[in-house]
Amino acid sequence: MSLHRRHALLHGAALALPLFLALPAAGAEPVTAGGVPFDPTAQVQGRTLQLNGAGVRYKAVFKVYAAGLYLESKAATAAEVQALRGPKRISVTMLRDIDSTELGRLFSRGMEDNMDKAAFSKLIPGVLRMSQIFSDHKKLLTGEVFTVDWLPGTGTVVTVKGVPQGEPFKEPEFFNALLGIWLGPQPADWKLKEALLGKPS
Repeated sequence: MSLHRRHALLHGAALALPLFLALPAAGAEPVTAGGVPFDPTAQVQGRTLQLNGAGVRYKAVFKVYAAGLYLESKAATAAEVQALRGPKRISVTMLRDIDSTELGRLFSRGMEDNMDKAAFSKLIPGVLRMSQIFSDHKKLLTGEVFTVDWLPGTGTVVTVKGVPQGEPFKEPEFFNALLGIWLGPQPADWKLKEALLGKPS
């Protein structure tokens, strides 16, 4: 092979390498958190979202649930997550049986802890409705899943065990308030926050 031909091939390979690295790996393996596999992508509102990060919510030494955050592109801060305009998903898989009413209360408290009082007061009807959604299910058992999706043009959709729960919550602020439970300045679990934002533990 001539020196010129070899140089051309190497140059072409060098140009192609960044493009190859930017593509998602074919058949990429799920990411496992707390023994729960999270697929590297999810289809939401006809769009392919990427798994931004996944981790485990602990209470004391006990594992409560595993959560994964899916976004249209990678985000390393809560502000970057909020700034994304496309669909978003939080997927939660229970790692222990839990009273759903208690879980609803914890979510309400998590929203309140990460908002100023005036902003939270505007969302109280939605917060009460969300608490009722979980109360209606009595218990969430180990392995059961719920998702919280932000769907542009539709609102926030809560799906429990594969069944959407009533009408969407229309306000964009409601989804951001829910995200605050995990990504706010006073998150439910700091290590889970870092994991959802793709930071190594």
